[in-house]
Amino acid sequence: MSLVDPHTSDPRYTKRNAVYVPAGGGKHIWAAGDTYTLKVGAEETNGSLALLEATVPPGGGPDPHVHNDHDEAFYLLSGELEFLNGDERITAGAGGFFFVPRGTRHRFINRGYHAARMIFFFTPGGIEELLVASSTPAAPGVAPSVQELRPTPMAELMVRYATEQLPDPAGS
Repeated sequence: MSLVDPHTSDPRYTKRNAVYVPAGGGKHIWAAGDTYTLKVGAEETNGSLALLEATVPPGGGPDPHVHNDHDEAFYLLSGELEFLNGDERITAGAGGFFFVPRGTRHRFINRGYHAARMIFFFTPGGIEELLVASSTPAAPGVAPSVQELRPTPMAELMVRYATEQLPDPAGS
């Protein structure tokens, strides 16, 4: 009769590789007029994904763009955002989910009067480097100033992550 507990000798039970980010944790940045918190990126997920939390004030959101090597997905926690899907506009509210396959022109904008909150992620990870490099570190409790709303992304990173700025449809 063996006295060895299989739960302590089997590495499937003892391996500790999970990533935990507490509430309020992560890297806080201003980009595209929004406040983003990078919760986890490629470095922590072995390249699998990047996950961010966003607060999008009225008028906030990135210009239309396309990621040719990354999928992106959004889940709205509160508020309402208008998403661009190619040339189609879709308004999503709290609880709405929006998936953007690679190669699809998209953007979101808050056309409302109150900030919207969402989580979004990229697969695979790595493209968050572009977002962080083209942003400004956020100061807690301070909204981004007009000069910090739309920094110019670094051309080298745009090429590395196969991302292109595209025009907005007429009448946006």
